Amino acid sequence: MQGYLALVLHAHLPFVRHPEHEKFLEESWLFEAITETYVPLLHVLEGWRRDGLPGRLTLSLSPTLCAMLLDPVLQDRYTRHLESLIELAEKELHRTYWDRPLHELAQLYHRRFIAVRDTYRESGRNLVEAFGRFQAAGLLEIITCAATHALLPLLNHPPSVRAQILTARAFHRRCFGQDPRGIWLPECAYSVGVETVLQEADLRWFLLDTHGVLNARPRPRYGVYAPLFTPNGIAAFGRDLDSSRQVWSQHEGYPGDPNYRDFYRDVGFDLDFDYVRPHLPAPDQRGFTGVKYYRITGPTADKQVYHRGVALHIAGEHAAHFLGARLEQVRKLAALMDRPPLIVAPYDAELFGHWWYEGPEFLDYLVRKVCCDQKTITLITPQEYLARWPTHQVAAPAESSWGEEGYWRVWLNETNAWIYPHLRVAQERMTQLARRYGKAAGVKRRALRQAARELLLAQASDWPFILRTGTSPGYATQRIKDHVLRFNTLYHQMVHGPLDEPWLRQLEQRDNLFPDVNPAHWV
Repeated sequence: MQGYLALVLHAHLPFVRHPEHEKFLEESWLFEAITETYVPLLHVLEGWRRDGLPGRLTLSLSPTLCAMLLDPVLQDRYTRHLESLIELAEKELHRTYWDRPLHELAQLYHRRFIAVRDTYRESGRNLVEAFGRFQAAGLLEIITCAATHALLPLLNHPPSVRAQILTARAFHRRCFGQDPRGIWLPECAYSVGVETVLQEADLRWFLLDTHGVLNARPRPRYGVYAPLFTPNGIAAFGRDLDSSRQVWSQHEGYPGDPNYRDFYRDVGFDLDFDYVRPHLPAPDQRGFTGVKYYRITGPTADKQVYHRGVALHIAGEHAAHFLGARLEQVRKLAALMDRPPLIVAPYDAELFGHWWYEGPEFLDYLVRKVCCDQKTITLITPQEYLARWPTHQVAAPAESSWGEEGYWRVWLNETNAWIYPHLRVAQERMTQLARRYGKAAGVKRRALRQAARELLLAQASDWPFILRTGTSPGYATQRIKDHVLRFNTLYHQMVHGPLDEPWLRQLEQRDNLFPDVNPAHWV
């Protein structure tokens, strides 16, 4: 063995839960991710366990995602969503009967949807517990994220940064029965001082984008191929650009191969509206169903039919190519370092399966090749690397993120800058409330906790991101306004009275995440 490879996946979705509506479009974000990413990842992990492979994967499960996966309302709705998908696949079996290539794909979707349903049922609809079992089996290290995936440097309010991290740690313990050792800082966004809170939360390591490590002071001796220790002893691991480029790059990355399934061509847009209407995320507008018959083909509207066998063969070739590139890296680096080099390859989990349909198979092929086809690289988690190699250079990382241009521009620009003055006022008010009513009981304690939830939800980085990309700007704007308004109303009712207990009860039922949220974290 000459070096190590740490595969790190970050699974996150914003808290989207609308029990006040019978069906809500944005809840489909969760349903698609469960069907196409989270359950397929469980299938991959189960294959490693069954075959006795020493596979190792680091998985960040954000607190908002865990809250949704554990929610009975969303579990019920996802179950109905799955049944609708199976019904659509059955209809497609009949419609495509005389078109052999499409019929074979319809059979594929029918089998996969049933397999997902079976796994979901067997897990007791509790995917958090299902991932936890693979952690107990030694295949996973599960880490946390900030409570609602807030971009911490832009909060500009130390108590709020503290509350985001400590709330996340407490909820992780509630979900998995143990404290996390590492954290995925939202968007890998680092600014000086966050390591102080990480130390308080007993978190031992975090991830940085490449330039956050390379621009550290003093300059890192081994670049991103060994962690740094911040001055207070928290380890910072840097992203390897080469392994990221091969997967992420629009032009060089594997997911753009013309043989892979095209994400955008979906029967929800292609077929007769009345035919697909019962299976759409929203009843009155077209949308994605997950049934897609065409491959990427190229930059043309004339798409060719997807061939599953060919796509899987290409995924195997890409896995072999990825491993070959890492082997070359490690051999060169090992000759220059006094410790085994570590290649950290972090990705959004939803890339694997949702955006890149063959992504779970690529991951499976890669891990099997690492475990069985060579002896130069060993899979490892960052925490395991620290245990084996506990001594590293001390340096101060540079402020950075993995967003566009490497800093905060995506989340602070002309489309979303209006958010932050409202957050600033609410954050200061939350600290006031926590100091004044921290020992309150009864309905006042409930109101204080709900104010904390509303502020946390308003701070989510997802809303400014959506405003920047323009994907669902109306929804993101409304969510920010709703949470800020609810917080401010609770603030005024607590300070000036009276508290509207029936309305508070409605908020508690609607925005119900983090049942044990501790207002003392804002002090």
